[in-house]
Amino acid sequence: MEIFPAVDILNGNCVQLVGGVKSSASEFGSPMENARRWIFEGAKNLHIVNLDGAFDASNANAGIIRELIETTDVFIQLGGGIRSLEDARGWLNLGVQRIILSTFATQKPEIIKELSDEFGSERIMAGVDAKDGSIAIEGWQKTAGDFIDWAKKFEELGAGSLLYTNVDVEGRQAGINEKPVKSLLESVKIPVVVSGGVSSKTDVCTLKNLRAAGCVLGSALYSGKMTLKDALEASL
Repeated sequence: MEIFPAVDILNGNCVQLVGGVKSSASEFGSPMENARRWIFEGAKNLHIVNLDGAFDASNANAGIIRELIETTDVFIQLGGGIRSLEDARGWLNLGVQRIILSTFATQKPEIIKELSDEFGSERIMAGVDAKDGSIAIEGWQKTAGDFIDWAKKFEELGAGSLLYTNVDVEGRQAGINEKPVKSLLESVKIPVVVSGGVSSKTDVCTLKNLRAAGCVLGSALYSGKMTLKDALEASL
């Protein structure tokens, strides 16, 4: 199972939020310094999110993200603020290995097929952010129907993988909610990376046993509640 340390960027800083609430942000310094730290500690993947993009400022942090892409040699998946075909193509052409389409995918689902046909399905990940069982969009401020129904639709349209985020436990460092993860994994055949609540080696082992393709580490990693070394060991 793959491990993805998160590098979430807000106002140029590396941050972690609780439940996606902007005002809850805790700052952890430079995105580049944190990216290099995780790579030094053994990360082979990074999960980069342009939080300003998720909150409508889609061009914010572009320079920082570009530098991360150009100066690191690990697998990068990028989400946040991808709101047009031009945005998606721009990041893919720049060298992002995989983009995450969330709100945009619910507004124009056909874009998944178009991009998958053009760049390969393995580079197109659909975001399934779930809040009380519904898919959460527009910075998790609105919902738009059952998250499993959307996941199936994204799979049918050609998404190569899914990023499932449980908004209800995101950033709370209290563990994962296994039930919706299990339901989703049983409903689709494409790889699913899980985010939200991963706070211990036990959580990582549980996701591995459920056959998740990967998991994103955020608040628990930055707070020191769990180490990247422990997560990597548990994923083997």
